[in-house]
Amino acid sequence: IKFADDTTVVGRITDGDESEYRREIDRLTKWRQHNNLALNTSKTKELIADFGRGRMGTHSPVYINGSMVERVESFKFLGVHIFEDLSWSVNTDAIIKNAHQRLYFLTRLRRVGMSRRTLSIFYRCTA
Repeated sequence: IKFADDTTVVGRITDGDESEYRREIDRLTKWRQHNNLALNTSKTKELIADFGRGRMGTHSPVYINGSMVERVESFKFLGVHIFEDLSWSVNTDAIIKNAHQRLYFLTRLRRVGMSRRTLSIFYRCTA
């Protein structure tokens, strides 16, 4: 058995009809079984971006192999923080935090006398 990492399913729910979304999840589950790929449902998350006001709680939970998939408000996908209202605030906050950490590190190195060239090397190699 192999594991498929970072699989993403995107489905559209139109006028409260979740059937196509559920079929897409079923197709993924069957494809995974057919190809002997294991899915760790404890690491599987569901995010719903629902633009209908106040209907977020009306979507029934997703079950895969009898296990309920955890619904989350946000998650990180390919380095980008995605929030259920598709706002950029969570992602922007994460970028700002990372920038502050880098600047703090570079400031400390500059105070001990590192050259601009060395500081530039340190800046480019940190992720």
